[in-house]
Amino acid sequence: MRSVILVWLFMLAPGVSQAWWHEDWAFRKEITVDTAPAAGDVAGPVSEAQVLVRLHTGNFGFFADLMPKGEDLRFVDGDDKTPLKFHIERFDPVNQMALIWVKLPMVQGGAAKQTIWMYYGNAEAVAAEDAGGGYDAPQALVLNFGNPQALGQDSTAYGNNATIGTAVIGEGPIGAAATLDGTGGMTIPAGRGLLATPETGFTLSTWLKIDAEQTEALLFDWSGVEGTLDVHVVGATPRVRYTDATGVVQEVSASAPVALAQWHHVALVGNNQGLTLYIDGAPAGALPAVTPTLNGPIQIGGQIGGQTSGQIATTADATHGLIGQLDEFGVAATARSADWVRFAARGQMAESALLVYGEDGQQESGGDSYFSTILRNVTLDGWVVIVILVIMAAISWVVMMSKGMTINRIRKDNGAFLAQFSKLGMAHVDRLDSDAVGSNDRDSSPLLTALSGDHGHFESSNIYRVYHAGVQEMHHRTPKTVGAQAAELNLTPQAVNAIKATMDGALVRELQKLNGQMVMLTIAISGGPFLGLLGTVVGVMITFAAIAASGDVNVNAIAPGIAAALVATVAGLAVAIPALFGYNYLGSRIKEITADMHVFVDEFVAKIAEQHS
Repeated sequence: MRSVILVWLFMLAPGVSQAWWHEDWAFRKEITVDTAPAAGDVAGPVSEAQVLVRLHTGNFGFFADLMPKGEDLRFVDGDDKTPLKFHIERFDPVNQMALIWVKLPMVQGGAAKQTIWMYYGNAEAVAAEDAGGGYDAPQALVLNFGNPQALGQDSTAYGNNATIGTAVIGEGPIGAAATLDGTGGMTIPAGRGLLATPETGFTLSTWLKIDAEQTEALLFDWSGVEGTLDVHVVGATPRVRYTDATGVVQEVSASAPVALAQWHHVALVGNNQGLTLYIDGAPAGALPAVTPTLNGPIQIGGQIGGQTSGQIATTADATHGLIGQLDEFGVAATARSADWVRFAARGQMAESALLVYGEDGQQESGGDSYFSTILRNVTLDGWVVIVILVIMAAISWVVMMSKGMTINRIRKDNGAFLAQFSKLGMAHVDRLDSDAVGSNDRDSSPLLTALSGDHGHFESSNIYRVYHAGVQEMHHRTPKTVGAQAAELNLTPQAVNAIKATMDGALVRELQKLNGQMVMLTIAISGGPFLGLLGTVVGVMITFAAIAASGDVNVNAIAPGIAAALVATVAGLAVAIPALFGYNYLGSRIKEITADMHVFVDEFVAKIAEQHS
């Protein structure tokens, strides 16, 4: 029965969605990477880059559909087949926010747009995030400061964890950040992957926020056998300094100071062509010095234990320690392109236009519609009401189709009979009568007569049957003589009235047959909506009773039951509305036939009264 109802409601179903990555996930969200100048503004292609997906109430309203720690989150490429590696930096369903890093194999850049899908809604899913796999091989270090118990934990697979001095956790542009007070910093020991050469180059990057101007404050320092490279802040201007093994110093300052009390993306890229400083994804200064081989420890924000760093004084003098905040500090053993740096800066900023969050969709696999989901939640009492309504609908449709065919046949035969009758003279009004039409014809089914009769003698015409009854009554008053002795038929007024009464009786019986079963349409029209309402009320009562018993009050617990309960009302209206249209149409045709019959009786009686009185 459920399959029959699904077919019945198929015309109301929305179209089948695009391909669905996996049937176990109920929902997905479309996310578009827009690198056009008016959006992300990344001109060239970028490979193996991460993009930060920020979920909040402004772009995602279904945190209640996610598992407690986001275990059911999955990201799939635009082909809806290729899973993307990702990891969650922060997931807070109570405050409805999440920060998720997603690795994109290739971003075309320019005006090209590409889509990725975020799937969710699988209560049986296990966590699939892969922090180490979310970075490409050259990315040797990422400190996102997201773990309060391990502030210096490296998120990459290399595990180059930092030694933390006086840094404490704070709030940053991407979740947590490290807050430095100028008396100490962090040290990353020399480790796997932390190697820069002139051939491979390197990329250092971080988010920086300073609330006041600095006095020769160290941002980071990286040493090697061929020299030392550091970035420090003078006032509010970042400055790059390279000191070679002979003590020769080369410096370049950013083209403009950074705004205080605001977060800025700072990156330094080196290769055999020189060093380039980037501020917020844009080039801000360059040194022609060839990148030295760097393989020593990296100092961030100051020194620990009084060790010197390059040409910067020890942090025993607090004026040389950075007072500010850092977030998402990273080191890559390759020289990233200018587009790569810009993509990272634009994609990580809080108000990024790089990502466009689209609508959320629900799985409709196999052509299923929302109705199939609703019908699966209909309770037993609802099905009882729906089955009754389906039976009523079937009966009403049978009545409408049979009445429609019968009335069409009656109108056709009535027209043929009246055309022949109009040609008769006054003295021969009984000439169209045939004894072949008897009581059996009057009592047979009008539908069977309309379908199987040969209609050679107006077999379906109810006007003819009334005419036949009147002619037979006339013949009962004809004298039993033949030949030359045949007498002319003379009718008294009483005889004319008797003939009219006979014809009126035949007319009434014809009208009874014509209106037969129309009451079934009336029952469907008046009873269908009320039966549907009964099913809805009972379904709503059961839904609220179940919620009260479980104590779980949320839209996911209420919506399926309420929607399923409303199916009964929809079914009731689906029964009543076609029956209403059919009843009005058939009723108007029956009225026309009734009027023709009354007119014919009056005309026939008037003719015989005039001729035979």
